[in-house]
Amino acid sequence: MSAATVVLWRHGRTRSNAENRFQGQLDVPLDEVGRAQAAASAAHLAPLVAAGATTLVASDLSRALDTARALSALTGLEPRLDPALREVHAGRWQGLLHSEITASWPEDYAVWRGGGGDVRAGDGESRAEVAARTAGAVERHAAGVPDGGTLVVASHGAALKGALLRLLGLELSAWSAFAGFRNAHWAVLARGRHGWVLGEYNAGPPGAGEGAEG
Repeated sequence: MSAATVVLWRHGRTRSNAENRFQGQLDVPLDEVGRAQAAASAAHLAPLVAAGATTLVASDLSRALDTARALSALTGLEPRLDPALREVHAGRWQGLLHSEITASWPEDYAVWRGGGGDVRAGDGESRAEVAARTAGAVERHAAGVPDGGTLVVASHGAALKGALLRLLGLELSAWSAFAGFRNAHWAVLARGRHGWVLGEYNAGPPGAGEGAEG
């Protein structure tokens, strides 16, 4: 039992994304644009997955779950919820504009944006912790997929990028070498002879702008 392919899929836009707010683990729903983005990206992903050989998992935060449900509507795949796929817990930063965080925590936020693994977002989680948590969850679910199957993971920007780096065997210092996951966009990993290999990054439907990370 082991997935051959993993799709890491970021949720559609929320009002907080549009306002450039750091959501963290606040349960902010998709806005109208985000629902349309989720539907459009699900239509792109649906032909790539076969219901009998694909497992769909999602963060239990509604913006990720409702994005996953857009794929469910087209394929019949029911998402399995996993709180380990939640966004980084950003403590005192949650709900703040990115400009407000910059004003109050300029040094910590600069290190965070650069990929520093030890800084705790608003005294919450560090990048190293969220990367280990989400990569572990992806590996656990991938291990339960029938051989040659596909795992689709609906989650969040910072959580997915951290998982991506860990799965590729990269250090968190490589964070800034990858653009942020755009809303309703995805990355595709294929299992190679010596680990995961990146096949696509930030693929997605036209018209989805890059949402604020977090």
